[in-house]
Amino acid sequence: MKHLVKTKKFHRKKDQRKALFRNMAHHLIMKEKIKTTTEKAKYLKRIIEKMITIAKKQNLAALRRLLSKLPKKSAYKLFYEIAPRYKERNGGYTRVIKLPLRRKSDGAELSIIEFV
Repeated sequence: MKHLVKTKKFHRKKDQRKALFRNMAHHLIMKEKIKTTTEKAKYLKRIIEKMITIAKKQNLAALRRLLSKLPKKSAYKLFYEIAPRYKERNGGYTRVIKLPLRRKSDGAELSIIEFV
């Protein structure tokens, strides 16, 4: 039984999963919109929303926490450009839009994740 299991494994070990979502978060911050599978987009949404909440505090400790989780370039962009946009917003910084088509190779549902 899968009671109290909060994370999806995505058929990867922990370090591989961490690297995958760190890379996806970096690309989402830099491009502000990416196309991926629906399950990965939903999981990435949880990660990004927490990072924006940290960045909204606008202090040195918040910047250092972001630098520990993201590459330098994307951490600075999140801290100085993206987080100030959502200063008055209490959550819901990203949206996941399901696409009607599926991936050709394995039939996975595709979605677009973007900032609101």
